[in-house]
Amino acid sequence: MHDDGLHDEVFDEDGWDDEEFDAGLLEEELRQAAAVLDPVPPELQQIAVDAYALHDLQARVAELTFDSLVDSLPVRGADAPRMLTFRAGEVTVDVEVTAHGLMGQVLPPQPARVEVLGGPRPGSSLTADDLGRFTAAAPPPGPFALRVRTGGDVAVTEWLRA
Repeated sequence: MHDDGLHDEVFDEDGWDDEEFDAGLLEEELRQAAAVLDPVPPELQQIAVDAYALHDLQARVAELTFDSLVDSLPVRGADAPRMLTFRAGEVTVDVEVTAHGLMGQVLPPQPARVEVLGGPRPGSSLTADDLGRFTAAAPPPGPFALRVRTGGDVAVTEWLRA
């Protein structure tokens, strides 16, 4: 038999030549192809960045303990405010969302920084006064979450629709 060197390569059961196959190079080529053929929309990329920014090991999750859409009797009229209560440890945040804006109070009453997070849009920053009260002139336009900073503590609510 004549040995022409073609049969010296070792193939696995799938027919791949393990010596020539570079998984890292293939992965990079696939990433580049996906970036050109199916790029990530800027809005989705911003949502991912914001979601990562929310990943704060110091932050506590503020549990939704009351939602008037779920926990109370229906109220007649389209202008009924949505009442929400969140709790994180000893801190409670009461929020009222209406067609005209958002207002709330941090309890026990204390100064706080409240950020209204809204997905790809930059969040608005509100300051709670000494009694813990805060207001926003407009309701969140879509899904929102609150990040509440009181002293050294940070609490983040779950995402809700206004």
